[in-house]
Amino acid sequence: MAFRRYRALPQGEVTVEEFRAWLGQFDADGDGRISRDELQRALRSLNLWFAWWKARAGVRAADANRDGAVAGDDEVATLFAFAQRHLNVKIAELGASYY
Repeated sequence: MAFRRYRALPQGEVTVEEFRAWLGQFDADGDGRISRDELQRALRSLNLWFAWWKARAGVRAADANRDGAVAGDDEVATLFAFAQRHLNVKIAELGASYY
């Protein structure tokens, strides 16, 4: 089994573009959507406790159309806000269009 090495989330404040690029590397199937399992892998890479639970909560919070994944600008923006509030990720340049 091959192990994939992921880029770490930049330290300090993260721009929306940096967060999106970091999260995109966990899109295992390349469909442009982040599933709960993909988000869980991303959170595990940050060494967060209870990554499975936080991934489930993040997808539930952001998945407006209830298709089981985070996709589209509105859902990704909601995931950014969730990460900022609940995962201690500091996101810079979060304009009004992201809330």
